Amino acid sequence: MLRLIVLFFLCTPILVNAQLSQTESNKIQSFFNYVDRFYVEDIADSTIVENAIRAFLKELDPHSSYTAAKDVQAMNEPLVGNFEGIGVRFNLLQDTIFIVETIFGGPSEAVGILPGDKIIRVDGDTIAGIGINNRGVIDLLRGPKGTKVVVDIKRGSNQALLPFTITRDKIPLNSVEAAYMLDNKTGYIKLVKFSATTSEEVENALEKLNNEGMKNLVFDLQNNSGGYLNAAVDVVNQFFGAGFLVTYTEGDQSRRKNYATTKEGKFKKGNLVVLVNQYSASASEIVSGAIQDHDRGLVIGRRTFGKGLVQRGYNLPDGSLIRLTVARYFTPSGRFIQRPYEDGVEAYREEIERRMDSGELTDSSFAMEVPDSLKYTTTGGRTVFGGGGIMPDVWVAMDTSGGSQALGQIRREGLFQEFIYSYIDNQREEVLNRYPDINSYVAMFNAEDAMFKDFVNYCYSEIDSLDSEGMTISMQWIHLQFKAILARSLYGPEAYFKVYNESDDILQKAFELAGDKASIKAYLRSE
Repeated sequence: MLRLIVLFFLCTPILVNAQLSQTESNKIQSFFNYVDRFYVEDIADSTIVENAIRAFLKELDPHSSYTAAKDVQAMNEPLVGNFEGIGVRFNLLQDTIFIVETIFGGPSEAVGILPGDKIIRVDGDTIAGIGINNRGVIDLLRGPKGTKVVVDIKRGSNQALLPFTITRDKIPLNSVEAAYMLDNKTGYIKLVKFSATTSEEVENALEKLNNEGMKNLVFDLQNNSGGYLNAAVDVVNQFFGAGFLVTYTEGDQSRRKNYATTKEGKFKKGNLVVLVNQYSASASEIVSGAIQDHDRGLVIGRRTFGKGLVQRGYNLPDGSLIRLTVARYFTPSGRFIQRPYEDGVEAYREEIERRMDSGELTDSSFAMEVPDSLKYTTTGGRTVFGGGGIMPDVWVAMDTSGGSQALGQIRREGLFQEFIYSYIDNQREEVLNRYPDINSYVAMFNAEDAMFKDFVNYCYSEIDSLDSEGMTISMQWIHLQFKAILARSLYGPEAYFKVYNESDDILQKAFELAGDKASIKAYLRSE
């Protein structure tokens, strides 16, 4: 196995010799040759090789990475846009597989499997209560299109297991999780990643909302960690005509490459507000940066993550993969998106915590000091700021009441899902009779509902040391999470956002501004 890493350094001069001096390159090659030829024992453990590669990459930057051969396919699936399987999302609770959601149009939905069902057996083998992990479940349920799997389901209080024969198929992984009207003029799109299907999904969502009378759009990129560059360019294209620069990349070993819009977008003229937070990264920053630099719309929320390094994948001989940083992203005005990482990977990973401690995330009056060298100018003459991440035009601080120890305890124990799935398992019909659709549910379900009170009592019964003071502080957030997760179980993924957005401070500010053309113009006016 050691010869693999020797070959890696010997056969990829573009990765080593172009960056290291000839002396240093020879030093590395000599080291591995000596170990391979003269070490007292045979080195057959692949983890030594993998650890060596990871250690080398860790010294380069925070985003160059190594993926073992067995994990490459799973790593790519969320961005490829589909996989082959039975089409469910699941949670493991109390050593049992609970179905969280059947994916619309997938084979499990087609045969009648429901959220809240419990998978007890797969192809005759009992899998409940045996200590199976997430990877084991995936290996059992996924398989080539056209193959069959028999699952035995426990539903509600029915003691008899229900057998389902499911024919595996291609399962879409949607990047647009919600697209609906906030009122009769303002549309909302929630984009959770930039994948191979994002361009088509966003275009379809815009067409749907345009047909429903949309004049203003709230485009939500909160917690979107990025994905494919081309998908980001295509998304920006929906808000412009042809010929607008979206981003450019450049590196010491790569020439500048421009990425521009190429066609007329579906939403070129309406009021546009983009939502971001500290976990919006990479492709999300390309989109929000382009919209800000061209004064096309407002960016609202908190400073984004600050990932502006371009990775390219290189396959190693055993099927493993390194993703190596080869260039940097820049916004149209020339801002470098990447935040500094000179203090090392660990300090880089603690950045969000430092933002919290400094008051950047929680203090509505917080003002960052930015040197003149990091000030840039938009198309319309406004000043925008570099230095790492995209700084919003309108800053919205976090509500910290949701950060209590009590809420953290409930989440860590999985009590939201555990209680809701069990409750719905037995009383789905009763709940749907009470709240027949998402609109009636949003309007009528409240903290006084007996079901929520039962949940609060359940939390106290399950956690002996539950922080009662924290429960009081975070009760609004506990109720919101409960209501949103229950809505998703009853009505599908979009319902989660219809509930959660009612209390999202960033979205509420965006909604207030989206229909106010004069205020948007005032924000976009040059100084």
